[in-house]
Amino acid sequence: MKQTNIAITSLHPFAGNPYQVRDDAEMDALIESIREYGIYTPLIIRPMEGQENEYEVISGHRRLHAAKKAGLSEVPALIYPLDRNAAAIAVVDNNLHREHILPSEKAFAYKLKMDALRHQGKTCGQVGHKSRDDVSETESGRQIHRYIRLTNLIPALLKLVDEERIAFSVAVELSYLHQSTQEHIAEIYGRDEATPSYSQAVRMHRENGLSFEGISDERVETIMSEQKPNQKERVSLPVEQLRRYFPKHYTPQKIQDAILKLMEEQYRQRERSRDRDTR
Repeated sequence: MKQTNIAITSLHPFAGNPYQVRDDAEMDALIESIREYGIYTPLIIRPMEGQENEYEVISGHRRLHAAKKAGLSEVPALIYPLDRNAAAIAVVDNNLHREHILPSEKAFAYKLKMDALRHQGKTCGQVGHKSRDDVSETESGRQIHRYIRLTNLIPALLKLVDEERIAFSVAVELSYLHQSTQEHIAEIYGRDEATPSYSQAVRMHRENGLSFEGISDERVETIMSEQKPNQKERVSLPVEQLRRYFPKHYTPQKIQDAILKLMEEQYRQRERSRDRDTR
């Protein structure tokens, strides 16, 4: 394979790419680097079936996005004539080494690779089927299965998993619930900012499996209203009410940290004033 420059207008994201391209601080730094130094590592692309001079990106979605933002018209690339299944496996493997991978990204990545391996087995006439142990060299087949279970979550709950508001083990249990039940749990979070504990999620999963119609909304409310062992009294405010006071890139955790820092500064000011008054 030789390196060549390809027009950005001829490049397309891989269909079903499980990895998000986010406009964050890291992306801003990448854009500035490309503006100043260009792209050091060429993109890996493949010809699109049935389309002349059109290519699908296998590795380099973030670089392509940054190049567009930086105003480039073309980027360096290596062209590999891969079929859809081989390309899907390459997309997954070329990104799993990244430092920051969301649970949702890993879930859909493992599912994409699992499906591609199975399709390869069929088209090559191999006996049997690919197992989950073939998907990753670092995680067990059982753990791969647990990640793939997350693809059964509705987007609202999967977002809470990425934000670390719902624990991974809890999310796996919730993935077995009917979509309508998941939607009700998301409504409860929007109303009360309450998420189920692991034991509560296990109970809902178990009771859901005992009924053809699934667990009722009333039963979900009853289970989730039970006080958790580590539950403490707290003050909560919807993020939407606070968003206007903070930069757009601030996560809910950063907003919380900033508020606590401001309260600490106010507390110290009051203490200093009190000391002056007592002198």
